[in-house]
Amino acid sequence: MGRLSGVIGDQPSTLLDKIWNNHLVHADPGAPDLLYVDLHLLHEVTSAQAFDGLKVAGRTVRRPDLCVATVDHNIPTTDRSLPVLDSIARRQMEVLRENAQSHGIRLFDVDDERQGIVHVIGPELGLTRPGMVIVCGDSHTSTHGAFGALSFGIGTSEVEHVLATQCIPQRRPKAMEIRLKGDRPMGISAKDLILAIIGKIGVSGAAGHVIEYTGPVIGSLSMEERMTICNMSIEAGARAGMISPDPTTFEYLRNREFGPNSDEFADLKIEWGSLKTDDRATFDRSVVMDVSDLEPQVTWGTNPGMVTGISGRVPNPDEIEDEEVRDSTERALTYMGLGPGTPMESISVDRVFVGSCTNGRLEDLREVARILDGKRVHSSVHAMVVPGSTAVRRQAES
Repeated sequence: MGRLSGVIGDQPSTLLDKIWNNHLVHADPGAPDLLYVDLHLLHEVTSAQAFDGLKVAGRTVRRPDLCVATVDHNIPTTDRSLPVLDSIARRQMEVLRENAQSHGIRLFDVDDERQGIVHVIGPELGLTRPGMVIVCGDSHTSTHGAFGALSFGIGTSEVEHVLATQCIPQRRPKAMEIRLKGDRPMGISAKDLILAIIGKIGVSGAAGHVIEYTGPVIGSLSMEERMTICNMSIEAGARAGMISPDPTTFEYLRNREFGPNSDEFADLKIEWGSLKTDDRATFDRSVVMDVSDLEPQVTWGTNPGMVTGISGRVPNPDEIEDEEVRDSTERALTYMGLGPGTPMESISVDRVFVGSCTNGRLEDLREVARILDGKRVHSSVHAMVVPGSTAVRRQAES
């Protein structure tokens, strides 16, 4: 990837502009742009039909060296020596092995210590880098945007297209800035931040946009926290989420297995440093949010936008003027078995899940361990922890 220019023509550029134009292979008025893909991540659920399509068309994978596969949706969490009982899941894993082997694609299989959720192992192995275009047949591919990459999920037919051409046709999305300001209160996590954002703009509030998260609050976050925020951009309706790389990013990427070597690193840091929105660049939409008074967030309904602070109450539909919102609130309350105005702190907890591509990293598990230190899970609560990768599990257990 070449050095990214600071402006497009005479116009200051956003981070999205810089990466998009640096990967633009072809553009025709009125048609989708054709973008080059730097990294194609694959897993067992959405790749099988794509490989079948290649076979039927008599095509091969154009750049197997830019593809990385892992099993992550159907894999057992505990004893992996036991067979996978679900026949469909088992077959999906077998087919991925066959396709990876026949096309020369690197595969992190069940017995590989580097196996894990694709959006966890990409960063932890150094496969994810600033300035990349990254795609995967998974909606939460936006996770990798935390590193200043343009990263988004694609459908199975698009997976086939990328396998065959290493390019993808896409219409340029709009650029949206979400700027967080103020002092983040003690105990407020990245999950609280992104839930509060979704509560503010709604689950379709960023539709058609790529969100760039900016501001001092974002700059203070760890890479794990940034990944959580970019991951859940999809729940706000966005195509992707991005954060400009900074020294925190660079330090995270140092000495990763598939990251740059020490000789490359100094030059790459200079290049990566240009991956930021220019001062005079404009966004199609901007949202500013002060987090100084934010409290822990809890969702009460059937989508992430149905959220309030821990000291809040479930809404009363009779107090909602918008008919559509009122109707959806009534349906959600009925489904959840909650009454209008119920205090959040009065709702009992039945199950606790720690994990996923949103919160399955070591930093997340350490926070849970800190909270539980010296305590036990209540007898009425079923708690489950699923590390996001084999490496995370190994580190947590040690």
